[in-house]
Amino acid sequence: MSVRTRRKNDVTRNRILKASVDVFAEKGYRDATVQDICRKARANIAAVNYYFGSKEHLYAEALRLAFRRSLEAHPIDGGVSPSAPPEDRLRGSIEATVQRMLDPEGREFDILHKEMANPTGLVSEIVRESVEPIRERMRSIVREIIGPRATEEQVALCQSSIMAQCMHLMMPERRHVRPPGPPPHVHVSPETAARHIYAFSLAGIREVGGRIGAGPAA
Repeated sequence: MSVRTRRKNDVTRNRILKASVDVFAEKGYRDATVQDICRKARANIAAVNYYFGSKEHLYAEALRLAFRRSLEAHPIDGGVSPSAPPEDRLRGSIEATVQRMLDPEGREFDILHKEMANPTGLVSEIVRESVEPIRERMRSIVREIIGPRATEEQVALCQSSIMAQCMHLMMPERRHVRPPGPPPHVHVSPETAARHIYAFSLAGIREVGGRIGAGPAA
């Protein structure tokens, strides 16, 4: 294969992959068709099988790409130095997570929302490999703040509470953070949401740590 042909193939493959991210995000796996994707990518319908083997494999690669683009745009450390105090690193992690959740260009959460509504079982491994490093980093920071006497269960519960607040923003209307309850809705910015989640979570972690410290040694 010539260099020119290889480059042309790479361009076509990338066009299909990028188009599939948008189509899967808009329609979900089951309602998206290969025709939809190829039409958007301006590619021959046989190109999906040629480059990806199947619609299933294309779906997996689309979610990987969406995660990768989101993490490149919003690194998990939030721009905070690894040598910073754990409270600052927690703030950075929460800010980065909220920014990813609310980024209108971050299509991975649109895909995941469709996946949760109509599960395929095709991307659980990709979700695990993409999300677990983020969770583990946050667990590590929580351990530092809560103190050495905390159990793994206590650390995990604090970490889960933080992620649950962030994951609430993954709902279809996540571009505008809305509290539960009837209208009128209060719209807040990603920055305001991140500050609230950080303050609320840090206070909770310190409360749990204080109770542990006041109790008998394990």
